[in-house]
Parts: sequence; structure tokens; C-alpha cells
Amino acid sequence: MSKASRRRQQRAGTPPANRPTGSPPPNPSSATGSGAAAASARPSGSSGTASSGSPSAAAAAGASTASATARTTGSAVRPSSSTRPRAGRRERQRTAYQPSFLERHRAALLIGAAVVVVALISVFVFFSASQPAFACSTIWAPSPTASPGPGQTPNLGYPQPDMGHTHVNPGDKVTYTYCAPASGNHINRPGTQGPIPARVYGPGDTVIPQGWIHNLEHGGLVILYKGDSPGATADGQAAFKAWQQAFPPAQDCGPVVARFDQMSTPFQALVWGRVLMMDTWDPNLVQQFWLQWGGRTNSEQLCPTPNTPGASPSAAPSGSPASAAPSDTPAPTAAPSASPASSAVPSAAPSAS
Repeated sequence: MSKASRRRQQRAGTPPANRPTGSPPPNPSSATGSGAAAASARPSGSSGTASSGSPSAAAAAGASTASATARTTGSAVRPSSSTRPRAGRRERQRTAYQPSFLERHRAALLIGAAVVVVALISVFVFFSASQPAFACSTIWAPSPTASPGPGQTPNLGYPQPDMGHTHVNPGDKVTYTYCAPASGNHINRPGTQGPIPARVYGPGDTVIPQGWIHNLEHGGLVILYKGDSPGATADGQAAFKAWQQAFPPAQDCGPVVARFDQMSTPFQALVWGRVLMMDTWDPNLVQQFWLQWGGRTNSEQLCPTPNTPGASPSAAPSGSPASAAPSDTPAPTAAPSASPASSAVPSAAPSAS
């Protein structure tokens, strides 16, 4: 095929007959070079018609075209870079995300922490509630004193060192040097927590010194009994109530009867700064103690005193031995039959004046 025929076919868009289908077009420069080489190999006496129609010329042109196609195809087809790894680069290993221990057990840890906090709060509340509202440094047991001489009036009870009279808040813990305390720091909530209402409080009632010490400061009388004494029994409580009802009435000043275990004798009668100790409940001796000291030792004179004009009874007995209550001491008007019998003054005799 001559050059003119190939150019006409290329202009018309028809691929050459000897070019494989789907192969890239041959390089024109290569084809031209092959044709020129073939033309130069022709004999000088041959014509253009002979060269195009000669079998040897067609075979030479086909061979040159095939070699050009082979070169073009070999240079155009390259392996894909995606199938061949790059030199010097490591393959990165991808690992699945693993949650931490805290992330895996977050709910259980939160629940456990909440349980621990609640337990600690409960322990704190229980410990605070179980702590006593007061403390005693010494269970007071004064040494016996000499009995009064002939013709002398006994001073019933023992003077106790003053422990102050500062007001404290409800819930504040107070430590008393001596117990049972006849003075000391106390609550100032009249009618509720200090002074407390004058009545008989049972063994299960919560009564603390911070309340009834304020009664003493106003001039009231306080009777204490231990929880293992006859005063804590049903008969002892009935005797206390009958005696308390017969006592001259005075708001927050009449006798307060309450349980108190931190003391050296089963029963004690108190006015401010003075304590009468008893091994058994003796209402007549308590009455004498009240007539002698009621309203005389306290700093705040807010309660009526039994030894002032118009108060009943009005006089303390004189000349009576310390071992027994005076015969002319008035007893409560309605002393119950179940009350314990009167007894002598405890072995720790009251101090003499």
C-alpha cells in the first residue's frame, strides 16, 4: 500500500487493513520510516504500480507494520501501579478499636460508687446518733462528813463545785466534771428543751442534763433515779407520779423526775449546786431537803421558793438528827401506798454546817 493510500484512509477514519482491531494506531513516523526503507530497497527501474502490486513489496510492508504495532503495543501496555506494592513501604496493619476497662464497666463502677457513698453516709449518721449528748468526767461520790452536834440543824445534801451556767445549742455535746451534775452548761429553749416541763419521765424517755439543769438554775427541784433501781419499775413510777402531783404546783419549777444512770446512788435529789444522795426513795427526806435549800442556791430567781412568805410549806425543821426525817416535816398529802418506805440518810452522811 502506498503512502497516498494510507493518508487517504487515515483522513477517512478507516483503519488500515493489516492493523489488528483494538490496537493503537501505528506511529506515523515509524510507518514512514519503514516505507522509506522499503522504497530505498526497491530497484531503480521498478515503477509505483509494480511496487504496490508486487507480493514481495506487500510482505515487506506488512512485516514493517507488524513490527511497529508490536513496538507500540509493548510500549503502551504497563502494569497497573495498584497491583504492585511500592518499594520500601510497609503494609499498615489495621486493628479493631478495643474499649478500655473503665468504658466497659462504667455502669457497674458508678453503681458501686453510689452504694459506697450511701453506706458511708449511713455509718456517719448512725455514729452521730449513737454518740451521747453529754459525758461525765467523774461519778461524784463525796466523802462522808461529821454528823452535826447536839442542838445543831443538819444541812442536808452535799455542796457540789459550780460548773458554770453557759447556754449551749441543742445537739452540742457537754462534758460535766461531776455527775450527776447540779450545775453546768445547758440549753436555753424554755418549755421544750430547757427548762423542760416538770413531770415524771419514764425509763424510756430521752432526758439529758442540758435540759433539767436549766430548771435547777431557775430554782426548781430535780429527782433522779437509776434505770436498775426500784424507781424504774411500774410501782416506782406510780409512786413518783402520786408524789409529784401532790407537790405545790409551779410551771417548770415543780419536781422533774427523770432517769439518770451516771451517779453513785440509786436516787438523788438536786437543787442548784447541792445534791442529796439516797439509797432508797424517801419522799419525806426529799421534802425536808427542798424546804431547806429550795430557791437559796440558784442565780436566777424565777421559781417560788418554799421559805418565802406566802409559799408553802414555810419553815425548815430544826434540831432533828441527820439519821431520820424530822417528825414535824410535812409529808406529801397523797403519798401512795406503793411508795418505798422512808429510810435513813445514806451511809455518806450529809455535811454539817
